[in-house]
Amino acid sequence: MATKPGFLTDWPWKHLGSFKYIILAPWGMQSIYRAATQEGEERDYTNMLIIPFLLWRALHNQIWISISRYRTAKGNNRIVDRSIEFEQVDRESNWDDQILLNGILLYFFNTILGKAAFLPVWRTDGVIITILLHAGPVEYIYYWLHRALHHHYLYSRYHSHHHSSIVTEPITSVIHPFAEHISYFLLFAIPILGTVLNGTASLASIFGYITYIDLMNNMGHCNFELIPKWAFSLFPPLKYIMYTPSSDALYETALKRQEDCPDVVHLTHLTTPESIFHLQFGLASFASRPQSPKWYMWPLTCWSMMLTFIFKRTFVVERNALDKFKLQTWAIPRYSIQYSLKWQAQAINDLIEEAILEAEARGAKGEELNRNGALFVEKYPKLNINIVDGSSLAIALVLNSIPKGTTEILFRGSLSKVAYAIVCALCQQGIQVATFYENEKLKLSAVTQNKVIVAKSFTQKVWIVGDGVSDDEQLNAPKGTLFIPFSQFPPKKTRNDAFYYHTPSMLAPPSLHNLHSCENWLPRRVMSAWRVAGIVHALEGWDVHECGDTIFDVKRILGAALRHGFRPTTVST
Repeated sequence: MATKPGFLTDWPWKHLGSFKYIILAPWGMQSIYRAATQEGEERDYTNMLIIPFLLWRALHNQIWISISRYRTAKGNNRIVDRSIEFEQVDRESNWDDQILLNGILLYFFNTILGKAAFLPVWRTDGVIITILLHAGPVEYIYYWLHRALHHHYLYSRYHSHHHSSIVTEPITSVIHPFAEHISYFLLFAIPILGTVLNGTASLASIFGYITYIDLMNNMGHCNFELIPKWAFSLFPPLKYIMYTPSSDALYETALKRQEDCPDVVHLTHLTTPESIFHLQFGLASFASRPQSPKWYMWPLTCWSMMLTFIFKRTFVVERNALDKFKLQTWAIPRYSIQYSLKWQAQAINDLIEEAILEAEARGAKGEELNRNGALFVEKYPKLNINIVDGSSLAIALVLNSIPKGTTEILFRGSLSKVAYAIVCALCQQGIQVATFYENEKLKLSAVTQNKVIVAKSFTQKVWIVGDGVSDDEQLNAPKGTLFIPFSQFPPKKTRNDAFYYHTPSMLAPPSLHNLHSCENWLPRRVMSAWRVAGIVHALEGWDVHECGDTIFDVKRILGAALRHGFRPTTVST
């Protein structure tokens, strides 16, 4: 928001929220009707291509967003070495408003101007006129308009909203108040309306010109340099055709900036086929609903799965900083289902092994694995990094979540190192542990050497749940039951009369920077226990592995996390 918001700051459809797209529905339906009822020369392809063109603009911008966030996570060629926070992400979440406005104006002029309909695909004279009008009057007027927007009166009321984003992303280029966007659309309409009125316009000149503007805006607002120096040396006039995000001196510095050498690496993996879109460089609208897959995303999903299969390389997902420590999250390009396939075991282990060795080569002090990792400690006994699977902190947070005075709990979920440790600790505290099935009871009793029973009635008000708990099983719980997950991913919520705790996680301290995304099922600035554990090991300087069957002192690691400013989370719903 601008310092002193001026007239027409808000977009007219702000209060419609996600329903704002219905604004284009009448024109869209009209285009579909014409396409279905008209044939040959009766069809106005200019009108019919407006919606596809708007979708192309949205895709074009999303590609730039994804590239930018991936490059920001890697850290190389970075210009401004500062962090992005949730406040900026919120402010820039309406970047598609200008695409809606573009659609309204295209349909408006297509309807009222006869010359704006039935345009040819290409006219060379129209393309040349568009270039000349942009290079001449548009660039000249834009220069003075931009200077005027930096005058204190207009800057405080309008343009300061744009400059609130200190660390720019490509889409920062279109984050302006409504009134400011009107001025830009009037300006950039000069080449479009000019060619329409003199009869030289074409689909290529109009759609190509707008795509060019998008390209320059996105490239010019990246927080990294993309164009190599040799390109300007090879073709000097290039600097008059495009602009880079920084000035000459800063441009040279940014090109030389190398990738960060992390102190702590959190190693994770993809879960469902759609999970790649939930990452920081994915799609925010899908990330907010990670357990609701969209059928219409499957073509893109299949394409992304093919890429991960072909390239087979761990990639950087996120970069954070806490005090003097640099933190990174790396993702293995394998999905949860592949971890259960025996024939995939060696390939996955090879990827994990490569990631560990790369982290060591880059000077990491700690490495977190979602698997137990003992194999790699045995294979490389002289590792200079510590492998931390994060189990101890997860166990501590689950035990800390159980209400005082609890005498019995029901356990249900996939059996793991964490599950056995939790059940063992509960039994030692005198809490009766019950389970659904005889085979679970036998395994838990044998490993923990404590008595676990099979539940005959489901009166327990506290359920410890993990991967594998079903909707039908949840329906057996009495009203008001507390579902406390011990897994990294939450169970599907099937009860409205029960309480679901967050997965083991902690609220990050204010000193942890660049945290503008998190696991999609957790609140803002909340990190999973598996991520926090490696950070705490590094902060404390503990020179020990926490992997295999090893369980670190749960009270000690929880106390250390609290000392460093992390705070446990509570009930989610």
